[in-house]
This record gives sequence, C-alpha cells and structure tokens, in this order.
Amino acid sequence: MPALHIGHIPLANRLFVAPMAGVTDRPFRQLCKALGAGYAVSEMVTSRKDLWNSLKTSRRANHEGEPGPISVQIAGTEGPMMAEAAIYNIERGAQIIDINMGCPAKKVCNKWAGSALMQNEPLAVEIAQAVVEAARPYNVPVTLKMRTGWCDTHKNAVLLARQFEDVGIQMLTVHGRTREQGYKGFAEYDTIAAVKQAVNVPVVANGDINSPEKARDVLAYTGADAIMVGRAAQGRPWIFREIAHFLATGEHLAPPLVAELRRLLLEHLQDHYSLYGEGVGVRSARKHIAWYLRALPGGEEFRKHINTIEDCAVQWQAVADYLDALGQQMERIPAATAAAEPSSELDEPAEMAA
Repeated sequence: MPALHIGHIPLANRLFVAPMAGVTDRPFRQLCKALGAGYAVSEMVTSRKDLWNSLKTSRRANHEGEPGPISVQIAGTEGPMMAEAAIYNIERGAQIIDINMGCPAKKVCNKWAGSALMQNEPLAVEIAQAVVEAARPYNVPVTLKMRTGWCDTHKNAVLLARQFEDVGIQMLTVHGRTREQGYKGFAEYDTIAAVKQAVNVPVVANGDINSPEKARDVLAYTGADAIMVGRAAQGRPWIFREIAHFLATGEHLAPPLVAELRRLLLEHLQDHYSLYGEGVGVRSARKHIAWYLRALPGGEEFRKHINTIEDCAVQWQAVADYLDALGQQMERIPAATAAAEPSSELDEPAEMAA
C-alpha cells in the first residue's frame, strides 16, 4: 500500500490518534507515536486571541521534542479569527492545521463552534476557506474533522465534504456519529464510506475502533485511507502497534509485559508532571493511571487510593510499587477485550450517495 500524505507531508502509517481535550497532550501524543501511531493531532486550541497567553493554551501549543509532523487543531466561529489562529500556531511550529467541526461538547456547540458549524453550511465552508488561504503562504496543509451531521435527520457530511475539498481542505476525518448522539450508541460507517466515494482527498474513519479486528473491518467497509483511534487508546496506547501488527500479519501481538507497562507508565507520568507541574500534574495524571490499571487485579481499589494522593513523587512511587507487586503475580497484563469500548456490527453496505 503506497504511503499516505497530507498535502506534501508523508505520514509514517495510516493509524492516527484522535484529538481529545484533556487527553492528547504532548506526553500522550509522543507515547502513542512511539507505540505505533503514525500521526497525532493536538488538543483543540481556541481561536480567541485573548486566551492564547493562558497557561492552558500554552500547554496545548507545546510541541517541545515532539516528532513531526506537528498537527494543531483549532476551533472557532469566525473565518478571520480562525485564519489568525492558524497563523499563530504555524509560527509556533504547526506543520498541519486541523479544523474542529466534530466536537459535540455543549460548551463548544453552544458557541456555534465544533460540530455546531455543520448546521450552518455557508459559515462552515467560509471558515475552511479562510484557514486554507491563511496557511497557503506557509505551505501548510489544512485538514478538517467533522461528524456525519447535526442529527439523524440532517446528515450532511457528504455535501460538506465536497465543498471542503473545493476550497482546499487536504484531508477529512469523519466520526461516524451525529452531534446529537455525542458518544452514545454506535458509530455508523455508511456515511464515512459515502464521503470516501464523494471526494478525492484522503478520508479517515473514526468512531468505536477498539480492536485490531475492528480496524481491519472498518478500513475494508468504508474504503477509508486511514483510521483514527480515540477512547480505546486511553490507558492502552500500545493499541496502535497491535493494530499495525494484525493488519500486516493477521496475527495478534502478545499483551505487554508488566515490566514494559511499568516503564511506559512511569515515563509517561514523569513527562506529564514536567508539562503540568506539581499541583495540576498530580490531579490530571489520575485519569491516565486509572485507564492504564482499570482492568488489572486490584486496579479499582488502587484508583481510589491514587485519588487521595496530592504529591507527584508519592503518586509516582505508589504506581511503581503497585506494578512491582503485580510483576510478582504475572509476567504479562491480560489481553484486552473489545467489550471495554462501544462497538457495532458491520452489516452489508447500504447504497452509497453518489
């Protein structure tokens, strides 16, 4: 299979990390890339200029030591502001700009950003065009992530995809849910397949991809050029190498050794603390620890204990001690089951939109 490019930029493979607010910070992106992801998009960065100097935004725009390509997702409701945000991030190292039209969060949609823009097709296209034109002098490609539509009775992803391609968007990611669904129910892939048939730029399938088999099936069903994994990578960043191995060989990799999990998690925590500092770092690390350990023996009880710790060094040592003890009980962590994440059966393809 030929290499995949975003514009002129080659990608290592066709397995992407989804941008997730509060999750896909620089330490997490770097870890996923080291474990087999070919591409990772940053957390959403606001287009509001008055917030660019905030600590939260500066952390999200931090790409120190991160292997390329560096992709930054921006969100907003006005073409000129989004164009300015694109330039701001390009001048700080972004090699690809991604436009957020997929976030279903109410605090985003209530401001007519994210997936809410799919209700206003002219504005959505205007924003895409403004960002493309702003990025063009820098030779920076622009991509866009969207949903299938606002609600089940208004799925307009195919219509918008054609218009986005016409104004210069160079890759489209489609999450197989409407904004109304949020993350409930099951993703559907007919709309993604229809988008793939409708455009010539690369199309990425996203939604409920939680196992190597599901990755294979979604790629085959939709004809997508790549897949994007979100929630299934939380606490399981090695899912990318598992998928890559399965797609290449049809065989499953053995689960990680406890010793490897110990190394990965403790290094992740050190990077996390370095980015966020003591106070924020110890609290924001709790969710990552819980995700890593939730299916392991005593993981739930340990999570409750971790939530009482307010010191990074103490938290780090507690995790190290837990995993040292676990290593005395087992060599490898248990194999993951797809039941941990939502799934859906793939039926025969419906008739695709022309």
